[in-house]
Amino acid sequence: MENCEKQVVCGEAAADGGIHEECGVFGIYDLDGGDVASTIYYGLLALQHRGQESCGIAVSDTNGPKGRMQSVKGMGLVNEVFTPDSLGGLRGNIGLGHVRYSTAGESTRENAQPLVLNYIKGTLGLAHNGNLTNADRLREELSMTGAIFQTTIDSEVIAYLIARERVHCRAVEEAVACAMKKIQGAYSLIVTSPRKLIGARDPFGFRPLCLGKRDHSYILASESCALDTVGAEFVRDIEPGEIVTVRDGQVFSDRSMCLPKEQAARCIFEYIYFARPDTHIDGISVYDSRIKAGRFLAMDSPVEADVVTGVPESGNAAALGYSLQSGIPYGTAFVRNSYVGRTFIKPGQSNRESGVQVKLNVLREAVAGRRVVMVDDSIVRGTTSDRIVRMLREAGATEVHVRISSPPFLWPCYFGTDIPVREQLIAYSRTIEEIRRVIGADTLGYLELDRLGQMVKGLPICRGCFTGEYPVKPPGRDIRGEYEK
Repeated sequence: MENCEKQVVCGEAAADGGIHEECGVFGIYDLDGGDVASTIYYGLLALQHRGQESCGIAVSDTNGPKGRMQSVKGMGLVNEVFTPDSLGGLRGNIGLGHVRYSTAGESTRENAQPLVLNYIKGTLGLAHNGNLTNADRLREELSMTGAIFQTTIDSEVIAYLIARERVHCRAVEEAVACAMKKIQGAYSLIVTSPRKLIGARDPFGFRPLCLGKRDHSYILASESCALDTVGAEFVRDIEPGEIVTVRDGQVFSDRSMCLPKEQAARCIFEYIYFARPDTHIDGISVYDSRIKAGRFLAMDSPVEADVVTGVPESGNAAALGYSLQSGIPYGTAFVRNSYVGRTFIKPGQSNRESGVQVKLNVLREAVAGRRVVMVDDSIVRGTTSDRIVRMLREAGATEVHVRISSPPFLWPCYFGTDIPVREQLIAYSRTIEEIRRVIGADTLGYLELDRLGQMVKGLPICRGCFTGEYPVKPPGRDIRGEYEK
């Protein structure tokens, strides 16, 4: 990253070295011809939690010059990058937007999305959420045949493949299908051509994508909460492996890439952490899944205490679930500074603790003299959890019992979740008791592995970061950050 700090979203996952948000994508086609840039802007604001490094919007006019697409993108938050003047200059009735957190490729303006390519068939816009596991091999193959890459992100590999396939296909949606046969890993895509809006989801369904409608506009978005924000009606989720095309005023579906439903592998962390609690993914309420996780923790890891609290934001619903199941009162013990964004400057390695306290502070009145159950979504390296436990003790908590609404991380993720190599994971070489001692808690309990499926009503999920058993063969080497300087 540049000299900045990502906006904090929750405890362990959002401070120095925990898991981080995914990217978010949003696309719209207004069949009445109205300008869509402002709608994309508000859609991206709703998806800001999925990435705070960079963002962008690209639009075109389906009734205008065929090869003309305007775009604005830059480093920072949505409300930092876009101004009334820059949005006013984006005129067009079809477009797409993106918010980014980098899990492959360095954090630079050149790597900001959407990507816009001019090629023999016109103009192609693309926004991508996820990671490809064969991106390095495909990049090398394309380079050997003359491709010149302007970025270090695997999204450009997808864009090149679609552009090359389009030369031999009757329609751009056919080119997307041909490209999908070559790429492996996690991806939710939104593609625009001069007259079409296309959405595609990888055959395993790692990353979410849904379809909405507002008046005579069709919308594709990473999460249903973005549809709510722009006043659109949720129509349905895009199925794993499905390609949808909005053209000629209708929505067409190609399910030729769909796998049997039991082979799907949604990322469980969309439900545990990534998605906003007011989102529904594949028929499952994210809020309800987190409440269930908390209830399961209370069943499997009970403890006598005076108050249950969550580490904002994703720990809150799980903490409420723990409270409802255990009967221990729920309380707010943390105050989060919502205005600490990318301009926050860390004081240095030796004083990193102050970085947590600037973003998160403890309400002494809520914990002093009390036994506290602290619920968080994950422990990655453990460096943040021990500081938060220490903050609770310094505020007067007599006991701190930590409960985690996911199982221990034992393996890295190659599908867009920023979970590091095994040696950096605190659970890789330690028992739960040893982790408890490291973070300074009185007791420590994780969500049982078998509970994950129950959280999402039996929906097929990926458990690779907990078991090392991936639905797609991982790359031969860890390519995440391969092109970082």
